[in-house]
Amino acid sequence: MTARCLYVLLLPALLAACAPAQQAQQAPVTASTSVSQVSFYPFQAGLSWNYLPDGDTQGGQPYTLKALGPSVFGSVQAQAYNLSGRGADQTSYRLISAQGVQLLGFRKPGLSVRLDPPWQEALAEGAWKVGLAWQGESNITVQSDDGRTNVSGKVNYSYRVLDQRSVSIGSQSYRVWVVNRQITDTVGGLFPASQEQWFVPYVGDVRTPEGLLLTGRNFAGGQP
Repeated sequence: MTARCLYVLLLPALLAACAPAQQAQQAPVTASTSVSQVSFYPFQAGLSWNYLPDGDTQGGQPYTLKALGPSVFGSVQAQAYNLSGRGADQTSYRLISAQGVQLLGFRKPGLSVRLDPPWQEALAEGAWKVGLAWQGESNITVQSDDGRTNVSGKVNYSYRVLDQRSVSIGSQSYRVWVVNRQITDTVGGLFPASQEQWFVPYVGDVRTPEGLLLTGRNFAGGQP
C-alpha cells in the first residue's frame, strides 16, 4: 500500500481526533416534592394537574395547575395554586380544611384580586350529597401592583350539587359530583356567569368551572 493510500484511509480518524469534544447535554435544574398522601380537597405541595378545554384535540398544549404549598396572601397564610399554559399565569390562594374550601383571591401579572369575606367554594367533607346548596356574597377589589384600586364591587355566588354520576375523559373514568355554579358581580363579568363543575374527592376538579377537562395528573388519587 502506498503512503498516499495510507494517508487517505487515516484522514477521517485524524480529523475526528482533532475535532473539539462535544459537550454532553445537561438536564435543567428542577425542584420536586414527594407527596405521600392526598387529602379530600387536594392541596399538598408538588401535586399537579393537566387540563385541556372541552372539545380540544387530545395532545394539544395543556393548562397546568400546580399546588405550590403554604404561602401568604395579604397577611393570611393560605394554600397557593398556579395555573399556567397558553399564556395563562394565575396564582390562587385558598383556605383548605376538612370544613371546606375558601378562595381568598388570586394574582395575575400586574394585579391582585381580593375577596372579603372569602368565597366559599366547597363545604365540609361530610356534607356532599345531591341537592346540597350554598351561596354567599363577597366584596371584590382589583388592585394593580402599585397599590392603586382599579375597580371594586360585589360578587354573588351560589352552588348546587345536581348529581353524582360516572363520566369518562379519554381513557379515564371517574365518579364525579356534578355542581352548578352561578355568579353575578358588579365589576363587569369577571367570572363566567353559569358553569358546570365536576369534583372528585382525593383527585380534585376533573371539569373546572371554566370548562377545562382533566387529562393527566402526577398522583394516583382515590380514596385511601
